[in-house]
Amino acid sequence: MRRAILAVAVAVALIGAPALMTPAQAQTTAPAATTTAKPKKPLSAGQQAMRERQRKCGGEWKAAKAAGKVEKGMTWPKFWSACNKRLKAGG
Repeated sequence: MRRAILAVAVAVALIGAPALMTPAQAQTTAPAATTTAKPKKPLSAGQQAMRERQRKCGGEWKAAKAAGKVEKGMTWPKFWSACNKRLKAGG
C-alpha cells in the first residue's frame, strides 16, 4: 500500500514539475536539437518521372474540378489512376 502511495506521489511530482518552471528554465532544460541530419538520398529516375506525372495530373484535376467537368463519382484516386496510365502510355 505504501509503495502505491509513494508511486502516485512521485508521478504527480514529475508531472507537475514542468508547470512550476519559468519559461526560461523550461527552455534551458529542453533537449538540444541534433544538427547531424543525414543527407537525403537522391530520387531515382523512375521516382522523378512519377512525381512529374503526379504534378501534371494534379493540375488537370484542379482545372477539371474548377470547370465542373469531373464526372459524377470520380474521386482523385480514380482520376490519378486513369491519368497516370494515360501519361505512362505517352498520351
